[in-house]
Amino acid sequence: MSQEVCFSEVRKKRSNTAMFLLGIMFFIFGFNSWINSILVPYFKTGFELNHFQSYLIVFAMYLSYLIMSLPASHLLKKTGYKRGIMYGFFTVSLGALLFLPAASYRSYAIFLLGQFVMGLGLATLQTAANPYVTVIGPIDTSVRRMAIMGIVNKFAGLIAPLVFATVVFKVSDATLLSRLDFPGLSISEKDFLLGELVRRVMVPYGVYAIFLFFIGLVFRYSNLPEIDLEKENESESTGQEKGSVFAYPYLVLGVLAMFLHISTQVVTIDTIISYAGTMGINMIDAKVFPSYTLALVILGNVLGILLIPRIISQLRVFQVCCVLGLLLSLGVVSGSCYVDFLGFRAQLSIWFLVGIGLANSLIYAGIWPLAIRQLGKYTKTGSSLLVMALFGNAVTPLLYGWIGDSYSLHTAYAWILLPSFSFLVYYSFSGYRLTSWTNNKK
Repeated sequence: MSQEVCFSEVRKKRSNTAMFLLGIMFFIFGFNSWINSILVPYFKTGFELNHFQSYLIVFAMYLSYLIMSLPASHLLKKTGYKRGIMYGFFTVSLGALLFLPAASYRSYAIFLLGQFVMGLGLATLQTAANPYVTVIGPIDTSVRRMAIMGIVNKFAGLIAPLVFATVVFKVSDATLLSRLDFPGLSISEKDFLLGELVRRVMVPYGVYAIFLFFIGLVFRYSNLPEIDLEKENESESTGQEKGSVFAYPYLVLGVLAMFLHISTQVVTIDTIISYAGTMGINMIDAKVFPSYTLALVILGNVLGILLIPRIISQLRVFQVCCVLGLLLSLGVVSGSCYVDFLGFRAQLSIWFLVGIGLANSLIYAGIWPLAIRQLGKYTKTGSSLLVMALFGNAVTPLLYGWIGDSYSLHTAYAWILLPSFSFLVYYSFSGYRLTSWTNNKK
């Protein structure tokens, strides 16, 4: 049964079913996002790409967030949230299906198109998901609900590269990868081996496409309540709305903070396998590094659920995470000595990079409520702008790849992590307080 309900009515209808359905959405966000950590080196090998070219696979997906986030809010308003979510899943399914001809013809361009189409669907789903997480409980505990969804999201990311490696790679692939570098290998033999490697994604992505289509139907006919943000915006209106959404400094700075946070998150996870490669660790063995990072993200979310707000406020946790991220970034830049840990001999810097997962765990959840507070009729637009900030996932890997090709991967971390976390520290202590571009009053 579909009916329009206001914000307060949705709170009364919160249920385990709603949380479970939202958890499925966040799991799929995480799976599609963090599987890029192994798709990047996989396509780099399969298509013989440089670092910059390999990160186009991430750029293609998150370019969609920049293009689709605002149109998605209008689509959801026109179709309703549940029908819009169904269309979003169908679009992600279509993108997954495009991987089949891409693999068959060994066409990197079609793979990029598939990623772009998947991104269009994911942007629609993301635009719908965050309001739902907000409306099923009080705003002052939204960080706890975001933390729960963050655990689900990052758990998906934790297992994504492991699942991919399990269904795509074979035990003998370590030998295959070493053969590709053998100078006596002919061009035709090399093309055959690479083609065989790339075509292994066809069956997994075909099955995944069917699954996504089915999940879209489940959401359409579920008992997840419809929401009407227009009514909620009216009910929360302060009567002091400004003439433009850009007249709210804490939102504009929050969007920039979200962009930089997403940038640090993607650069620490999607690049770590390639970074491990510079230390002589092959792709198959290095697949666990993104999982280590995401395990720390999950740990941080669990701590958030346990501690917020009984022991520590969500604002203080946000500030602690930003400062910790800056300190760990300094460790990434300076930790050049080699250590033996967890069966790997690698530079200490890679373990600081893993540690940034803990710092990043609650930054997203910290930015969101601070950036969209008291926006009144601009709440929906503000939410869409924050989703658009996920475009940081698109441009930052390319920037990282360009710096890595031009200088070194280690240098790329310094150029990206230090400025990003410095701004996040500023926003967490001061920037979120700005309510006017002409004064600093709370």
